[in-house]
Amino acid sequence: MNTPSNTAPASTNPPYTLWQLVLYFLRLGTFGFGGPVALVGYMHRDLVERHGWITEADYKEGLALAQLAPGPLAAQTAIYLGYVHYRTLGATLVGLAFVLPSFLMVVALGSAYSAFGGLQWMQAVFYGVGAAVIGIIAISAHKLTTKSVGKDKLLWAIYLTLLVVTVMTESEMAWLFVAAGVLGWFWRAPPKWLSKGSLNAVAAAQMPTASNLLAGLDLSLLSQIGLFFTKAGAFVFGSGLAIVPFLYGGVVTEHHWLNDKQFVDAVAVAMITPGPVVITVGFIGYLVAGLPGACVAALGTFLPCYLFTILPAPYFKKYGKLPGVVAFVNGITAAAVGAITGSVIVIAKRSLVDTPTVLLALGTILLLWRFKKLQEPVIVVGAAVIGLLLYPLLHH
Repeated sequence: MNTPSNTAPASTNPPYTLWQLVLYFLRLGTFGFGGPVALVGYMHRDLVERHGWITEADYKEGLALAQLAPGPLAAQTAIYLGYVHYRTLGATLVGLAFVLPSFLMVVALGSAYSAFGGLQWMQAVFYGVGAAVIGIIAISAHKLTTKSVGKDKLLWAIYLTLLVVTVMTESEMAWLFVAAGVLGWFWRAPPKWLSKGSLNAVAAAQMPTASNLLAGLDLSLLSQIGLFFTKAGAFVFGSGLAIVPFLYGGVVTEHHWLNDKQFVDAVAVAMITPGPVVITVGFIGYLVAGLPGACVAALGTFLPCYLFTILPAPYFKKYGKLPGVVAFVNGITAAAVGAITGSVIVIAKRSLVDTPTVLLALGTILLLWRFKKLQEPVIVVGAAVIGLLLYPLLHH
């Protein structure tokens, strides 16, 4: 594979073996709590500062590409770091090592949930955890909004549009994300060919029709799961939580594979387990179609992010900072964050069913607001204990 010299290995003999790197990511995937931002922070601390395996420049390049391309931030950064010295084989093995532990955990939890979901103790656990998850997503949405949208008027317009559309339709609209990116690109860094004709505008106008046509196809359940999760995986920008509105729209509103309560429980499972938040797709897939469903959902979600990392990697340094590319990504990111914020409102309306759940969600928001370094799993465990205590009293 001919790659430009700017992505060539820093040295012919990297200071670590491929298996050392794979083992590191296997450990991180097994014990790495705290969400995508925390996970990429651990990678920097361990691989750049502590071991010196990856240079600061390579790490920054990987992080920038992960933010630029669709896909979960932590998983893509990991895949890129595997690519740095060991190319496609390194990227593939590191990606598998990072995702596999949490995938096995959510499949085990999916199996337990299917077997015991009707038992009172499990309903009690998720009664507390589900409410806390609303608070965790609300705080994440606030952080993403201040970081991604800032004071930019165009991005605020995109953000608010997607927020309102998500709340009103309660569904995922992939073409709106692309439209937001194109708007940002044409507004901030209009391409030279734009003035030469309007064929592209006609093509863009057909996008909603094409996506509706796909939705009308009659496919087997596993094919439907594969198609839906691949589409979702191709539009997750920045944070793993960006997949939540997509999943809600497809899994609950469109296909009716899960009900509201099961969906919130699925997001809760992603918060409980280490590794990437997006791994909730394995749990959802398991509830819909058992182990084959879990495998198809996970493969569909992670394959786009894998390809979006290894294919542009050789060219990223050359084109990643072009004004048009940056404007396109900023537009899509603002749309994604607007959809996340809208989905918080949609899910909260259905999930906060009584005073204790409302208080638990508000308590979570206050705790995370007040104690910035408080880890989400600590809150999840606390909420589970509260659920175990309160649920029998309220539902006896």
